[in-house]
Amino acid sequence: MRELTRAEEQIMQILWDIEKGFVKDILEKMSEPKPAYNTVSTIVRILERKGFVSHKAYGKSHEYFPIVSKDEYRSFSIKNLLSGYFSGSFTKLASFFAKDKNLDIKEVEKILNEVKEDVKK
Repeated sequence: MRELTRAEEQIMQILWDIEKGFVKDILEKMSEPKPAYNTVSTIVRILERKGFVSHKAYGKSHEYFPIVSKDEYRSFSIKNLLSGYFSGSFTKLASFFAKDKNLDIKEVEKILNEVKEDVKK
C-alpha cells in the first residue's frame, strides 16, 4: 500500500463515506472552492491505478467505489507514523501527545482504560 496525497485522501474520505459514486457525486460532497470536474476525475483514476478504487462502467460513465477500506488505510498510516517518527513505539507516540497536549494524570488514565477495553474486544 502507498501513502495518499492530501487530495487523494480527501477523495477517498468521500468515497468511504458515500460507498460508491460518480465523479459528480464526489464533487457534490467537496467543500468550496470546488476543484474542476477534470481534476477530480484525474485523481480518481490515479487512485484506481494505485489500487484504492475500482469502477463499474455504464457506457462512458464510471461509478467508483473503494477497494481499500478506511480501517485498512488507517492501520497502514498509523504504522507509518509510528515507524517514521516514534521508532515503532506506541508508548513514545502516547508520551508525545501527553507532553504536547499537557494532559493531566486523569486524562492519561482515561486513555489507558480505553485502550485496555479495546484490547479486550
